[in-house]
Amino acid sequence: MSTQNAARLILRNGQLLDLNKGELLGGLEVVIEGGRISAVRPQNDAVEADAQIIDLNGRTLMPGLIDCHVHVLASNANLGMNALQPNAIIMYRALPILEAMLNRGFTTVRDAGGADWALARSIALGLVPGPRIFAAGKALSQTGGHGDMRARGELLLSEPCSCCFRAGAIARVVDGVDNVRLAVREELQQGANQIKIMASGGVSSPTDPIANTQYSEAEIRAIVDEAEAANTYVMAHAYTARAIRRAIECGVRTIEHGNLVDADTAKLMAEKGAFAVPTQVTYEMLAKHGAEAGLPPDSVAKIEDVRLAGRNALKLFAEAGVEMGYGSDLLGDMHQYQSHELQIRAEVLGNLAALRSATTVAAKILQREGQLGCIAEGAIADLLVVDGNPLESIECLVGQGENLAMIIQEGSIKKNTLV
Repeated sequence: MSTQNAARLILRNGQLLDLNKGELLGGLEVVIEGGRISAVRPQNDAVEADAQIIDLNGRTLMPGLIDCHVHVLASNANLGMNALQPNAIIMYRALPILEAMLNRGFTTVRDAGGADWALARSIALGLVPGPRIFAAGKALSQTGGHGDMRARGELLLSEPCSCCFRAGAIARVVDGVDNVRLAVREELQQGANQIKIMASGGVSSPTDPIANTQYSEAEIRAIVDEAEAANTYVMAHAYTARAIRRAIECGVRTIEHGNLVDADTAKLMAEKGAFAVPTQVTYEMLAKHGAEAGLPPDSVAKIEDVRLAGRNALKLFAEAGVEMGYGSDLLGDMHQYQSHELQIRAEVLGNLAALRSATTVAAKILQREGQLGCIAEGAIADLLVVDGNPLESIECLVGQGENLAMIIQEGSIKKNTLV
């Protein structure tokens, strides 16, 4: 819950997490004004009448976390059923999901299909507590692709124009070069920050094997062309090396999942400056809880193919020099495991790499480097005060925010147990 904020906020006696150096820095204080960090300066004990001064008592001060792959409107693990729910129910079910994300320390998320400008704006206006949203609107899928949730024999519930809207649908089905161009323009006009496409088969969709490639190269190039014309980029759901390579060669900027990548394809990604957003936690949780959460049997059968390869993909990306952003991609009740991806990253890559994936690298992916994911003069004041040192024990960030003494989002105190 938010607390009353002074015009200036000074955080003293903390240990600043420097993610570039990979160490904690003492003897500094952070000054916040107008939602931004106005100074990071040597600490002093001066009393400033116009400021609220908070003693962190040696706790860790770090940037707010960023999750680059979420579906905040996916309150049902069965995405086909999710799409059929009334819009009002979908939106109301999203409210606790959003608030819980913020309480875990995720002050920013990139939604990979479903959330729109209106929801992001509601959070920005303070109407709804939750992380700042970079929305993709509806992801684009070919007929029979990862966004086509029909079972065999079902007719397509089409959305023939942008005025037709099902809040629970994470994607829209669109085919052909001219049609995908129009779809991109519609999503951008509706406020999408970036464009999401389905470039391979997926787990949660019923009729497309993982090994499938999706969309022709001409369609992908047209989508990228339209996104770049609007000064944004394309993120692509892709699992196999073949699907990843096609997407990268067509100009896609971020690869989502990427579990079945090979060394040569990872090297190509690094050469092209493309990012990866692995989402290993979702496969771990789907394997444990997917069936009971309502995931269809055809989808449950696909999980092991990508789960077992996922940790190796993390190593391949790292060895090739591909920068990896943090992603969770959880559905339904499994949203509660969002921060567990940190544990997985830390086990494979180490604590510092895990932390960077959810801060500095994630900010690059969002094209907000120096604004988010850092503690620096001029940056947006998204900050966490942590009981513990995440460089030594990543577990202090895992769970439901139990070890977060303070959460500050754009200079506004959202949680404070220090008073």
